[in-house]
Amino acid sequence: MIRLVLVAVAMLVMACDATAAAKLDAAAVNNAQFDGSEAKGVSATVLKAQILLDRARFSPGLIDGRQAENFTRAVSAFQAANGLPADGKLTRETWDKLVATSSRPAIETYDLTRKDVHGPFTRRIPARMERMARLPRLAYHNALEKMAERFHISEQLLERLNPG
Repeated sequence: MIRLVLVAVAMLVMACDATAAAKLDAAAVNNAQFDGSEAKGVSATVLKAQILLDRARFSPGLIDGRQAENFTRAVSAFQAANGLPADGKLTRETWDKLVATSSRPAIETYDLTRKDVHGPFTRRIPARMERMARLPRLAYHNALEKMAERFHISEQLLERLNPG
């Protein structure tokens, strides 16, 4: 069986700063704590928050560990739903309520099945809708794309999380 570590709705990222690369792994994300600093680039804290927001049904968009517009909107919606000031900023109070929504680790191991990696896949998907309509099926390009979509993570981050 092929083993694939995925975020339980599943995600992880390798931090890549131009000057220094901080390694992110399951432990770094699962143990991430709010420190009040604004994250630049990929952050274990933001990644954990994105995973928890997604589990709580507040979509942060593509889970990538970055503080972007969709993440801010999801934080704001979560805050409003939980009686907090809805400014979209990850605060200590927001973090504490968010962490309390799940007892599971943010990152979990997922074992791929044959069904996960089995096609059919579509090699080339035309850009134009008219040509897409002529395909026998509109499928994923490959298993990587299929799993990335399933767990709401970018293919690049999924590959970084699962080297080899």
